[in-house]
Amino acid sequence: MKLILGLGNPGRGYHWTRHNVGFLLLDGLAEKHRIEVTRRGMKSLYGRGRIGPEEVILAKPQTFMNLSGEAAQRLLQFFKIQPENLVVLHDDLDLPPGKLRVRISGSHGGHKGIQSIIEALGNDGFVRFKMGIGRPGRPGQDPADFVLEPLAEGEREEFKKMIEGYVEALEVLILQGSQAAMNRFHKDSEEQRAGSRED
Repeated sequence: MKLILGLGNPGRGYHWTRHNVGFLLLDGLAEKHRIEVTRRGMKSLYGRGRIGPEEVILAKPQTFMNLSGEAAQRLLQFFKIQPENLVVLHDDLDLPPGKLRVRISGSHGGHKGIQSIIEALGNDGFVRFKMGIGRPGRPGQDPADFVLEPLAEGEREEFKKMIEGYVEALEVLILQGSQAAMNRFHKDSEEQRAGSRED
């Protein structure tokens, strides 16, 4: 069994923000595989189901981002899941929009949600599914404001398309493992960047 944990902030006002891309991807995965993420408990909204042969728990912490570790810890303990079978979906300022990275273990890189999970578990040996949101485009804009500002209507449409592609990558990770996802989707990202340079 795997725990797929989408990071974000609860509340309607945060729904369409860059920091909530983990929630948005989890919703997309849940919808495709008809898993209802409606149960309340362990400081989360969660649902249980299958993606192919793999049994999964899909969950969205209902703490705020910087307390995500509380939910992660409770879910892992309740369902008796080891940290290596935890996959965390989150935004990354240091990746350009549309680019993804799968990482196994490592530091939090300044992400408060990842930091909270590492501290709560006392363990960094979980998988991170990192989705690029880029850095602020306006000079002097605080990154904290950038990740929490509501997306404009046009940006929302771009995010929806981006999420569709991420769902496929996440399915590969869940069914074939982290290395398979890295081999396939990291390479695709590099090829896309090389094509852009040639143009």
